Amino acid sequence: MDSLVSIERVSRYYAMDHTRVRALEEVSAEISRGEFLAVAGPSGSGKSTLLNLVGCIDRPTSGTVRIENIDTNRLAASELAALRRLKIGFVFQMFNLIPVFTAFENVEYPLLLQGLGKAERRHRAMEALEQAGLADRARHRPDLLSGGERQRVAVARAIVHRPALVLADEPTANLDTTNATQLLDLMRDLNRSLGLTFLFSTHDPRLLGRATRVIRLCDGRVSADTNLAEAANEPVSPAGL
Repeated sequence: MDSLVSIERVSRYYAMDHTRVRALEEVSAEISRGEFLAVAGPSGSGKSTLLNLVGCIDRPTSGTVRIENIDTNRLAASELAALRRLKIGFVFQMFNLIPVFTAFENVEYPLLLQGLGKAERRHRAMEALEQAGLADRARHRPDLLSGGERQRVAVARAIVHRPALVLADEPTANLDTTNATQLLDLMRDLNRSLGLTFLFSTHDPRLLGRATRVIRLCDGRVSADTNLAEAANEPVSPAGL
């Protein structure tokens, strides 16, 4: 398959109280276009750190992250921002919607940053909201939406600029079973129908059971990298969580 992201011997250390703390150690992986890939592991295993590095929010202490064969280590801060803006969509655990904006305005915002015209912005924003099943909620602010609706608005915002990669950090953590299922159905449908590549961190067995591949981290290292049989929809064993 066509490689989208290449993670090459990546390590990330942080200085805390005069101590060097390891978040990731010598992590390597290839992410192909169209994957629906989960990063799993206990708290502190390095899941969020890995997503931050792939999302160009942080830089590795050593090693290389390449996106579409672009070595992100060689990019200036402004170039990393441009890469994020054009190539990556983000879905956050706490939604991170702008509270004074309507659902439509939240979804439209990435297109404003890209300088698209009003007509194109409106068309793409409404299309994304329709894909999320929220066209009838376009004029509602986040405080008038349920938690599940807010997260689906966040997904619509993440895909509206047609990114190469969507990153989701614990996307179901604050949702009940019904809303989590609706979110999973939406993300998997976007993955299948649009060919969008999803990389998400989770310890939620509902989400792990939908993944086509699971990279498991333990103490900052890859402990397993498992391809799952999508056609058979094989669940991840609870013993492996």
